[in-house]
Amino acid sequence: MSVKHVLGRIRKADLDFNLMQEGDRIAVGVSGGKDSMLLLYCLALYRNIVLRHMHKKIEIVGIHIKMGFPNMDFSEVIEFCKEHDIEFHTIDSKIYDILKIQANDDGTLKCSICSKLKKGAVINEAKKLNCNKTAFAHHADDAIETLFLNAIFGGRLATFAPKMFLTNSEMTFIRPFVYSFESDIVQAYKEAGIPIVKSTCPMDGHTKRQDMKELLNSIYKTYPSSKENFLLMLHNQKQLSLWVKQSDIDEQD
Repeated sequence: MSVKHVLGRIRKADLDFNLMQEGDRIAVGVSGGKDSMLLLYCLALYRNIVLRHMHKKIEIVGIHIKMGFPNMDFSEVIEFCKEHDIEFHTIDSKIYDILKIQANDDGTLKCSICSKLKKGAVINEAKKLNCNKTAFAHHADDAIETLFLNAIFGGRLATFAPKMFLTNSEMTFIRPFVYSFESDIVQAYKEAGIPIVKSTCPMDGHTKRQDMKELLNSIYKTYPSSKENFLLMLHNQKQLSLWVKQSDIDEQD
């Protein structure tokens, strides 16, 4: 039931944000973790569903950028993709070497640089493979955590978009998991028997985002309804009510 639940949430995100259209060839950035592996699998299932019931043809392509972290074996993932008729590519990179050169003074890696390099590498390979869209597995919890990170450390209310066009790379970037929580993803990947590759990144689990995850989990335990309400908050524009300074009004006139 959990895989069907996630597919239903992908369907809702697709309808609400117009994520996928006829003829799309969508590259899925695959790190090897549960989120990206489930997204690849679910989009392959969704590909078959929309073709069968909506007569809309889309293609799904998995792309893994080899970051250079040690002891990450993708042989089971490659075999899994073959069994499920999923096109899958692994691409060499020197991202880890770059990260070590640009590390912080204490030797820790800069996650923001890693994210940009990885995203850019996936999009670059997607274009080479004639894909017109790139999908990443950022989910509802990621979106809520981003909102709180921006509020606490940036003094602004903002999170990432479910869909955006990147003008520099001329690529449409989508996030089909925006309505799916991590708990749904964990249940679904276990149910489907999807192989995952544990990250050997030295920064895994030691970031501000992890701190935010723990803070939010404590809120959810105390106020269980807050989880769905925080997700609703991200697209509840009719109920948006913030201060407006007179100077901002004057600038608009």
